[in-house]
Amino acid sequence: MSNTDTSVSIPVSSFIGDNANYLKERLGIGITFDIDSRTIHVAGTEVQAYYVNGLCDSTLIVQLLEELIDTPNETAQNSKSIFDLVESRIIHQQVSTLQAFEDIVEQLLCGLFIIFVDGEAKALSIDLRSYPGRNPEEPQAEKIISGSKDGFVENVIVNTALIRRRIRDERLRNEVIKVGVRSKTDIVISYIQDVANPELINIIKQELTNINIDGLPMAEKMVEEFLLNQGFNPFPQTKVTERPDIAATHLLEGHVLILVDTSPSALITPATFFHHLQHAEEYRTATLQGTMVRLFRFMAVFASVLLLPLWFVFVLEPQLLPPQLSYIGPAEHSNMPVVAQILLAILALEFLRMAALHTPNAIITAMGLVAATLIGQIAIEVGLFLPEVVLYSAVAMLGTFATPSHELGGANRIVGLFLVILVYFFHEEGFVVGVTFVILYLASKKPLQTPYLWPLIPFNPGAFLQIFLRPPMASDRKRPSGIHPMQMKRQS
Repeated sequence: MSNTDTSVSIPVSSFIGDNANYLKERLGIGITFDIDSRTIHVAGTEVQAYYVNGLCDSTLIVQLLEELIDTPNETAQNSKSIFDLVESRIIHQQVSTLQAFEDIVEQLLCGLFIIFVDGEAKALSIDLRSYPGRNPEEPQAEKIISGSKDGFVENVIVNTALIRRRIRDERLRNEVIKVGVRSKTDIVISYIQDVANPELINIIKQELTNINIDGLPMAEKMVEEFLLNQGFNPFPQTKVTERPDIAATHLLEGHVLILVDTSPSALITPATFFHHLQHAEEYRTATLQGTMVRLFRFMAVFASVLLLPLWFVFVLEPQLLPPQLSYIGPAEHSNMPVVAQILLAILALEFLRMAALHTPNAIITAMGLVAATLIGQIAIEVGLFLPEVVLYSAVAMLGTFATPSHELGGANRIVGLFLVILVYFFHEEGFVVGVTFVILYLASKKPLQTPYLWPLIPFNPGAFLQIFLRPPMASDRKRPSGIHPMQMKRQS
């Protein structure tokens, strides 16, 4: 029993001392403080219990041990074996029998309670898990004025329960895959059986199974990069949400969710470019209001990408402007080149954004006032920036803040910077070529066999119209065809 090779499935010994020595050697019991054991006697037979401190409910452990210790002698005499007696005395809804140490160690480290009985070559596993974590709260990045205020937490069991509460369909499936040689992280694949595309489900399962890595400390972000071969592509290929109502909505459309234990986010697959432009607030207001909000948001998103490089084109080529717009462009000259001012303004705003993320709430307002004074007023007065540079850079940054997806906002900032550099070298030709290249690049992407620019490319008139005009919910009778659901029509 001294072999600790985890690649070999070692059976449980009928001698309880051998089992204790094996677990002590393999798990470092006595060295690591968080794995504990307890030895009791039931009807004169030695019984050992193992558990991880902090992952098990201590109250339930005490109740279970008391129930075993207080076993009446008459009950013990009438029982066929002590193992059956112990199993029958455990009042819990999830009890299983294990015979291999590989399964025992895995479940023990997951937080389950393990019991060995002397003379028996098997063990009992009881689910007494009580993971540390917080209660469901409204996600900070996806706040809405009206609607549910609960959000995903770091416990995948709670997250699946939040979804199950909204979709009480017997065809909702939550399959678990363990990923990570050392972490053995639980990844849940959630889908509705008769709606989601089986081919999509199989692809996701296969890709997750092929992940070969020690662990997933960055949870869903690492899963996304392995699943879709993200590489240096700045655009997000899955939609990330912390809201169970959004997750449930996409399940009903035919999407597949990926939930990673220890992460408060769910990955929605497949996701197109336009999925990242939707927000729950649009569906919590009247149809016309939701459409107006959506159109304004699109304007902000496209401004974050195109406004600054387009203005720079007109600065370099003022003859392109019609007489009615001749006022566009710097009204005064500066000692610093405009391109340097733009790059410096972008850098300063990025510094401000990063500082806001790492600044305590108590002083973030004061930090914003100081930054606004330095960038907006003093920098202009000393001649470092032209007023127009500050204006258009600030509007572009506001557009990234108005983007519902944080990942897409970051990608848009990179594209905007890329276009500014092309405009500096090639003027209006650089702008046209750069925009064309970005569109072709996005059109070439097919994450999980779904065109990234659907329904624009390939063009679907009805679905494309719904991108800009939020339809009344009562008239939205079809699921999006771009993800190839098994049932196109919703229930009437």
